[in-house]
Amino acid sequence: MPQQPIQDYSRLSSKQTGILLISILIVALCGIAYELIISSVSSYLLGNSVYQFSMTIGFFMFAMGVGSFLTRLLGDDLIRNFISIEIALSLVGGVCSLLLMIVFPQTRVLYETVMYSLILIIGALVGMEIPILTSILSQKQKIRDSISNVMSFDYLGALVGAVAFPLFLLPHLGLIRSSFAIGLINSFIALINIFVFRRYLRRPRLFMGAALLVTALLVAFLLYGSVLTRFAEKHLYFDDIIYQQQTIYQKIVVTRSAASGDTRLYIDGHIQFSSRDEYRYHEALVHPLMSIAGSRERVLILGGGDGLAAREVLKHQDVRTIHLVDIDPGMTQISKQLPVLSSMNTNSLDDPRLSIFNEDAFSFINRPGMLYDRVIIDMPDPHNEAINKLYSREFYTMIRRRMTPQGVLVTQSSSPFFTRRTFWCIEQTLSSVFEHTLSYHNTIPSFGVWGFNMARNGAALPRDYEFMIPTRYLDRAVMDAALIFGKDTQKLASPVNSILEPKLYQLYIEDLKS
Repeated sequence: MPQQPIQDYSRLSSKQTGILLISILIVALCGIAYELIISSVSSYLLGNSVYQFSMTIGFFMFAMGVGSFLTRLLGDDLIRNFISIEIALSLVGGVCSLLLMIVFPQTRVLYETVMYSLILIIGALVGMEIPILTSILSQKQKIRDSISNVMSFDYLGALVGAVAFPLFLLPHLGLIRSSFAIGLINSFIALINIFVFRRYLRRPRLFMGAALLVTALLVAFLLYGSVLTRFAEKHLYFDDIIYQQQTIYQKIVVTRSAASGDTRLYIDGHIQFSSRDEYRYHEALVHPLMSIAGSRERVLILGGGDGLAAREVLKHQDVRTIHLVDIDPGMTQISKQLPVLSSMNTNSLDDPRLSIFNEDAFSFINRPGMLYDRVIIDMPDPHNEAINKLYSREFYTMIRRRMTPQGVLVTQSSSPFFTRRTFWCIEQTLSSVFEHTLSYHNTIPSFGVWGFNMARNGAALPRDYEFMIPTRYLDRAVMDAALIFGKDTQKLASPVNSILEPKLYQLYIEDLKS
């Protein structure tokens, strides 16, 4: 006759009480980690990180409340309930990022259905654990003391999880393997509790078998994480992945087509260039600015860690100094060392005239230093709030202070066709800081119609351009046409973007939906 579970927990030993308190800490650590993983995956795949993090946190907290309410339906076998929840949480939470990556190539509706289902299930399971553990400890301690201990360890675990995710899990394991690792932590806690509280379980071997099975599955997933990551990510890209790296700042992926040899760079899932037509973009970005009369000895490139803008700048023999500011050392490192990229940029990042500063462009430009004759802003589109500040009135004002009196600035400005309001908002923001602006665009097959904006103080910007250096695409006729905007791309009344009122970020999201 199997032993009936003992429901009196008042005689728990100090060791058993300590195990429960440590379990509370781990529960909180894993819970916050699952929130961050789901939010990061959705931001990576869908963009709009503020929206993704806000919705994930909001629904997760709601689900925790629902889970807490549902604990009253589970019965009084508290140890059994806690261990069952831990096993379920380790399995569901452990595979959450892999599952999201796999369903993403289907429909947006399916992805969001799976995403919110995972949030609600994981949140409900986490929400169930705290009341159960509090109820167990309250039989050993005063209710006030048990609540105090539970909440203290819960908040401490949340802090550890929040700090560990960006500093350790994401840069070292990536999103998919991080969820496997966190799931393993949950399963280990289940195994420890099964062993420590085995006399309180009716069928301890059954629980041990289930926990070991989930643990073995997650260990296998973790060991073969690279294979699973490639399997999941192959759905996101058309071509073979030849290089990928999760840095502390972003996910860098380089792909290559076996059929055409086309090499593409993606950052956080967004294409940055295609080797088939990147020269069209970089010639249009660099050479109109560099062809304007005046000194161009000192050039500042903000972004451009791939070295392709620098390649074009170095075609101008009178350039003496180039400062390239890219926050991610991982990006500039692979641009130097990955043969396919260093070949494309002709080893521009190793040129003695060029110095690399791996720091935030906003911080770099906001301190005293060299005055620049030409400033090239080669940043990604403002698809999140962090990049939005690099298209703000405040940022442009700081750049103006670091320019010579006749200095000229150019910035890539997204598409005047696909993101029309975004493009003209950037122009309007520049106009609020500089006396003169000039807008132009060209066609890049990989991107479509793409736009740029120049700005300067003092003399007006010219309308005629001659290019005295070798180019593959750009010439005077192309530039003349680039200054003409059709009816569907002409200037719109637009707001000024600022840090305190980030209009551009919201316009960009709305443009993509329209």
